[in-house]
Amino acid sequence: MQVGMIGLGRMGGNMVRRLLRGGHSCVVFDAHAANVATLIGEGAIGATSIEDFMAKLQTPRVVWLMVPAKVVDPILEQLAPYWTAGDVVVDGGNSHYIDDIDRAKSFGDRGIHYVDAGVSGGVWGLDGGYCLMIGGEATAVGRLEPIFRTLAPGDSEVRLKPDTSGVQNPTGAQSTAREGYLHCGPAGAGHFVKMVHNGIEYGLMAAYAEGFNILAHANTGGRTHSVDAETAPLRHPEHFQYDLPIPEIAELWRHGSVVRSWLLDLTADALADNPTLENFAGSVSDSGEGRWTAHAAIDTATPAPVLTVALMERFRSRGEGGFADRLLSAMRLQFGGHHERPAPK
Repeated sequence: MQVGMIGLGRMGGNMVRRLLRGGHSCVVFDAHAANVATLIGEGAIGATSIEDFMAKLQTPRVVWLMVPAKVVDPILEQLAPYWTAGDVVVDGGNSHYIDDIDRAKSFGDRGIHYVDAGVSGGVWGLDGGYCLMIGGEATAVGRLEPIFRTLAPGDSEVRLKPDTSGVQNPTGAQSTAREGYLHCGPAGAGHFVKMVHNGIEYGLMAAYAEGFNILAHANTGGRTHSVDAETAPLRHPEHFQYDLPIPEIAELWRHGSVVRSWLLDLTADALADNPTLENFAGSVSDSGEGRWTAHAAIDTATPAPVLTVALMERFRSRGEGGFADRLLSAMRLQFGGHHERPAPK
């Protein structure tokens, strides 16, 4: 099957490679000509412009965008003069699902099908496959089935426990979820599911980070502590005398533990490579999905304290709580004459 891919970064480029391996024909375009040239060398058909890209695709076309959310609409505007009825456009980035609802209506009025696809798998997806969360009309999604099946991991030979292979969709048919892709519902449903997926990711990552941080502080009793009115004393330093082998504990938990996961696999790999993590500043970005998850939770009155606090901690990691912290010190000085202690180095 032929598909056109716009956006050949870490995700888009490897998705093209996986599609080529699966026997599909790929027309590719990217703002960076070097990315196009690399994939031409691997069997893709390169395009030098949006017009050239659309001309090289057979009609009805399948155009997949793998670009940041903020540039989706500008690219769609560039594509607008070239669409013909029956074309399908897939947004595989992390767009807000509400934008999908609006785009699907706009495209539908012109006889063009809009599909949203949340894609998870990161830089490992080339070999391991991508988890695909899909929204849009059933007919358009069905037409893209060969592409989804190639990109997805497929039913693993290592059977998951518990075995849920018998799960069915609402129509009673066998679900494709175990293959690693799923038509989640109408326009926006794919990105809504991916949005919550990323919100959960924030919470999981924060839980691991906090737990390992406690392990890293298990030797606090052996450190020198200030003794003054501004510092809460450690009442039982003898209880915290453990210099724990944190990289080995991360590896240990990968084997038989109830907290094992792919995120833990990656954590163990990072700690094995750099146990003190000194090459990281600890300024943690958020790309939007965590915020949108929190907004959805608020709008629907759905309690989500773990996911929301995990998002707030990312803000704090970037120094966004600095003014509040300085104000706390100022208030303590005002009401009690408490002078701020120097920050630990």
